[in-house]
Amino acid sequence: MKRMGQRGVKINSYHPFKGLEPLKGCFYFLLIFLFVGCTSCNQQSNSDQSQNNTPAKPAIPAPSFNADSAYVFVKAQVDFGPRTPNSAAHTKCGDYLAMKLREFCDTVIEQRTPIRAYDGKVLDNRNLIGSFNPQLNNRIMLCSHWDSRPWADQDTVDKDKPIDGANDGASGVGVLLEIARQLHLAQPNIGIDIIFFDMEDYGNSDNEDSYALGTQYWAKNPHVQGYTAQYGILLDMVGAERATFTKEGSSMQFAGDVVDKVWRIAASKGYSDYFVYQETRGIIDDHTYVNTIAKIKCIDIIHYDNNSPSKFWQYWHTHGDTIDKIDSNTLKAVGQTLLEVIYAELSL
Repeated sequence: MKRMGQRGVKINSYHPFKGLEPLKGCFYFLLIFLFVGCTSCNQQSNSDQSQNNTPAKPAIPAPSFNADSAYVFVKAQVDFGPRTPNSAAHTKCGDYLAMKLREFCDTVIEQRTPIRAYDGKVLDNRNLIGSFNPQLNNRIMLCSHWDSRPWADQDTVDKDKPIDGANDGASGVGVLLEIARQLHLAQPNIGIDIIFFDMEDYGNSDNEDSYALGTQYWAKNPHVQGYTAQYGILLDMVGAERATFTKEGSSMQFAGDVVDKVWRIAASKGYSDYFVYQETRGIIDDHTYVNTIAKIKCIDIIHYDNNSPSKFWQYWHTHGDTIDKIDSNTLKAVGQTLLEVIYAELSL
């Protein structure tokens, strides 16, 4: 606020109110009114300035994501063999994942239910949910599928045999297990739910809804009645060397603001070679049912390859999806970005 300066008055025998005595009182009243008004404005200005100068909540630095640890978690899953529903490898890997979640998380809930697949087979679905600070309402959901494809339908040989699924399945779970380990060590005051969905890859291309059966079940029957979250982030095929993650169409449709936030944070950490600023077609994945059934906005971080006929990673649904394709640099880019996203919420 600009202050008005007072005009100087020359003192002589001239009386300023000579002949104007009736207006003298009005003049004094006007001076008092202006003084009080200016004082009030000044106080309001100081108050506004005080509010504007209120220090921002200090940023809490995110821990450093350990890519080597994440790699170990990926390899441990692959070592069980293909994690196809109703197989011994599926049971053993599910037990391992439940054990690790119990080691890191505050609470763990398992959803076990038989689900009939598109081919009539009844499969033992097992969703695993590990939660931090379950009492808090302010929550973020992180998810990935943990089963692997029963058929190598995109391969040229042994098309009827299951794949290892090192990238398609195990990589996302490995990243989230390392995030769970970091959250266990740091104990940030925010609600986080890490969900491993089952039966994502037991589907047929002729029926889109035959995929993501575990997610569809959870979306209709959440692990906590009335469950909701600010947003969700799905990881799918996040471990290959020089992976590129585009702004997938369905993610932009349902949760464009979350996509922009994640990509902006990734760029600020030097990961724009992975998180590229390109919008691509929408796909049907686990996040589809989180958005449409559970009504929680959720994005998909998934490997997109413009040079591949499928537009997915070149070894998608083939026997080439093996542990030697997993790159620690990519795991680091994804895992560190997610930790930064979580810790950015603590500074709001």
